[in-house]
Amino acid sequence: MKKIEIMGCGYIGLPTAVVFALAGYEVCGFDVKPDTVEQLNGGKIHIVEPGLQEAMDEAMATGRLHFSTEAEPADVFIIAVQTPYRETGDGKRVSDMGYVEAAARSVGAVIQKGGLCVLESTSPPYSTRLVESIVSETSGLAPEDFMTAHCPERIIPGRMLIELRENDRIIGAPRPESAEYTKGIYEKVLTKGVIRTTDDLTAEMCKLTENTFRDINIAFANELSKVCDRLGVDVFQLIELANCHPRVNVHTPGVGVGGHCIAVDPWFIHEKFEDITPLIYEARTINDGKPEWVAERIARDVEPGAKVAVLGMSFKANIDDIRESPSVVFSRILQARGYEVIVCEPYVKGPVAGFENHCLEDALACCDYAVITLKHNVFQEKKDLIAAKPHYDCVGLLR
Repeated sequence: MKKIEIMGCGYIGLPTAVVFALAGYEVCGFDVKPDTVEQLNGGKIHIVEPGLQEAMDEAMATGRLHFSTEAEPADVFIIAVQTPYRETGDGKRVSDMGYVEAAARSVGAVIQKGGLCVLESTSPPYSTRLVESIVSETSGLAPEDFMTAHCPERIIPGRMLIELRENDRIIGAPRPESAEYTKGIYEKVLTKGVIRTTDDLTAEMCKLTENTFRDINIAFANELSKVCDRLGVDVFQLIELANCHPRVNVHTPGVGVGGHCIAVDPWFIHEKFEDITPLIYEARTINDGKPEWVAERIARDVEPGAKVAVLGMSFKANIDDIRESPSVVFSRILQARGYEVIVCEPYVKGPVAGFENHCLEDALACCDYAVITLKHNVFQEKKDLIAAKPHYDCVGLLR
């Protein structure tokens, strides 16, 4: 089996490293953070994900998994670092490829002739070719002397280990032979899914398309929630009834859209094709504006100065990840408007985004009003306790 090096050991890289090691590969997890590497080499994970610690224990016991702050020679390199955005100053956002570029330079320093570099990080079109040029320049190898490919990650927190093994994978490469070689690497990990090969640009656009579709659908649902508020109609019942139609699938509204995929990926298309993607831009504007609308909506029920409990601060239910969380944005808007904000996020230990974190019972006991922003299991188990407080339900938890 070949040696695989995972560049970046965060929410995507760590579970990826674990499943490749369990599939029989020798795996090195590379990360620039010494504390993270030390903790991982000690056998302890640093993110919350069901089953990951147990899988990590099993992988470490094989002797095939270790972590390092120094890039090592390997047969295959998989770049799984973050691709954040930066503000342009006009309300738009563009990708920040700095982490990908740095990872590509690290790969270039150790890759050998015949090696493979796979970009998993979600990126704008032409990013795989950018990685290829950086690796070539750093290594001194001609592009035809090594292989590059794009295999976008397609997993969600809470189901990472399952989806890494069972979801279909898309592999795209500038050369068909590189795609086929990469397919052979990933096939040993999959237990259920199908691997489909294409060119690199199509693979890059596939991941962006998946999340942009969902963003646009959620924007429609969020607009419906505003219309229904004026009509006095239950938007959740409306969507449930509409979805009885066999060709309709309206998503669920909420306080906005968060996470490092749906809230970010549409911008990667828009930045490259700004003149022909007005729908993508409008959907992003609608979803980014939803926290402000919810703040205006609850102002009809409770005045500034009141104690408002925000129930849920992660970007989706039952996880600890608060990246791009609309609940965080919403809480800061309330605070700026003069409300005393009391947050409850049961999946995070300690403070959240600068707010003291309370258990559900304490948050409800001391608040005047509650805003339900997520369908956490612990909230669903205590619906009656929440419903006893004056509240606004963003997600239909209490239906």
